[in-house]
Amino acid sequence: MKRASLGLIVLITLVITVFFGLGLYSETGTRSGLSNGQLTPCPDKPNCVSSESAPSDDHSIAAFPITPSMGEEPLLKVKEVVELLGGDVSFSSDQYMASTFTSDLFGFVDDVEFRLDQGSGLLHVRSASRVGYSDLGANRKRVEQIRVLLSTK
Repeated sequence: MKRASLGLIVLITLVITVFFGLGLYSETGTRSGLSNGQLTPCPDKPNCVSSESAPSDDHSIAAFPITPSMGEEPLLKVKEVVELLGGDVSFSSDQYMASTFTSDLFGFVDDVEFRLDQGSGLLHVRSASRVGYSDLGANRKRVEQIRVLLSTK
């Protein structure tokens, strides 16, 4: 019985150490940026959502409509919401903004990027984990939280 308990403690310690290591590793990554004028496509993992994915794709999420309440510079409004939610804006231009969110427990870093498409009146979004396979829906939930705050602010 003692051996089984010790083995379980060692296994739990190992798993926690691996997760902390992955969290540290995710800090070294960089944003995906734009590819051919669009947000980089999601990898073949469920830890990414993008409004520029095909509607039939599991990664697909609706873009944000640009509304008058966003003002002359919609990305400034988005920046306010991102910072309100605890995100850090790492890069911003007239047409593109990159931000990161870091999870509390293990320090996993997720990239959240926005591309302004004035022609279609949309603000495209991509949210993706830097490491791992599944995010348990965290990126999709975050984008929907940003959507709600943009519509109420």
